[in-house]
Amino acid sequence: MKHTISVLVENEFGVLSRISGLFSGRGFNIESLSVAPTLEPNISRMTLVTRGDDRILEQINKQLNKLISTIKVIDFTGEEYVERELALIKVNAEADSRAEALRIVDIFRANVVDVTPKSYTIQITGAPAKIDGLVELLRPMGIKEIVRSGPVVMGRGAKGVSA
Repeated sequence: MKHTISVLVENEFGVLSRISGLFSGRGFNIESLSVAPTLEPNISRMTLVTRGDDRILEQINKQLNKLISTIKVIDFTGEEYVERELALIKVNAEADSRAEALRIVDIFRANVVDVTPKSYTIQITGAPAKIDGLVELLRPMGIKEIVRSGPVVMGRGAKGVSA
């Protein structure tokens, strides 16, 4: 089962290493990890995506809460949340496929952020499934490179993570 977890932590040396160690020590892979400061400069927000057994993830959540540098942990599994990701996709754009690439970009409300004689670099934000859909349509044209930020999440309504 997919688990999306937000963790508020003190912005200090070694926190990322300790948190990732909890996952690797239990044989869990972190599929996606995003870390950024919050409104408070001494607090960062980590968003982790992993897959695994609910029972073991419950233990990881308990261990995360025990870390001194952890302020708050929320597992968004089964909760309502807004999820967004950013991707940059460099695709072949030869003369015969340029118009088709632009039509696909327009359908997905993405943007072309760089143009060369042989390629477009496309920026898209949205739910991971939306990005996956764009990638699949661009794949036949020849994707040269792709970079994805990984999802970030925020609880809907009053549900959220704050210190």
